[in-house]
Amino acid sequence: MTVRVPAKVNLQLGVGPLRDDGYHDLVNVFHAVSLFDTVTAEPARELEVRVQAAPHARVAIGGVPTDGDNLAAKAARLVAERLGVDPRVSLRIRKAIPVAGGMAGGSADAAAALVACARLWDDRERPLLSRDDLMEIGADLGSDVPFAVLGGTAVGVGRGERLTPALTRGTFHWVFATADGGLSTPAVYGECDRLRAEAGRAAPWPGVSEELMTALATGDAKGLGAALSNDLQPAALSLRPSLRRTIDAGRDLGAIGALVSGSGPTCAFLAETAEDAGDLAAALDGAGVAEQIVRATGPVPGATLV
Repeated sequence: MTVRVPAKVNLQLGVGPLRDDGYHDLVNVFHAVSLFDTVTAEPARELEVRVQAAPHARVAIGGVPTDGDNLAAKAARLVAERLGVDPRVSLRIRKAIPVAGGMAGGSADAAAALVACARLWDDRERPLLSRDDLMEIGADLGSDVPFAVLGGTAVGVGRGERLTPALTRGTFHWVFATADGGLSTPAVYGECDRLRAEAGRAAPWPGVSEELMTALATGDAKGLGAALSNDLQPAALSLRPSLRRTIDAGRDLGAIGALVSGSGPTCAFLAETAEDAGDLAAALDGAGVAEQIVRATGPVPGATLV
């Protein structure tokens, strides 16, 4: 079973106060984009994981674990436990989503493994595990995994795992600028907390941006660009100051919206049309402000059998 799964960009990432359990309350507007990993699940004597870069993708895969710490392997074990089978499966992951880039590549692979293993081990005409079941299992693996199963555009609350699909019209055109090396998500959240404490500011309780939701519902690219926001961006820029140059370059070169994607370091730029996205990608590539420039569109479906 081979499953294709998309990257995500956070159109809004509102980060609330630190909770007693070590997490933050979030308002997370997820948007799936056409940059895909694939995961192939095949019967094997034991659980094994192989990782390679997708054809024509310049993705550094050295930091991706191939043992039991890989999220896709954990996903396979959870599905096996739910179905009452042994997790004897070989998972081949082909990556085009940046590693530790703020686009939920590891979570995407976990979501793909959930879907692939559920179908591999279920020979019934009607699947034992529904998409909702897989999203519920995915929430135990990480806040971004349920959305990678769902796809499209959705509002996530709590840790980001409680999802409500968002009305979205039309297609939005994106350019992503990847960086050399990743950023640790826990480190970025920690820096966010440190910066807030240093400034003496209490973290506000996040709420969904009405301007953002209106722009999505009407297909208004300019309105969406103006409404993009990420509470983790100051922390990502603090840990990786060079990203400020990338963000500024994208704005100067015509992006109608720009932000650090999730915990970074990938920077996301919104263009008004496909032609504008092509021009922006070429200009950013020539500016030399990123490791790689990638174009994509959104929204797209979540983890899908191919």
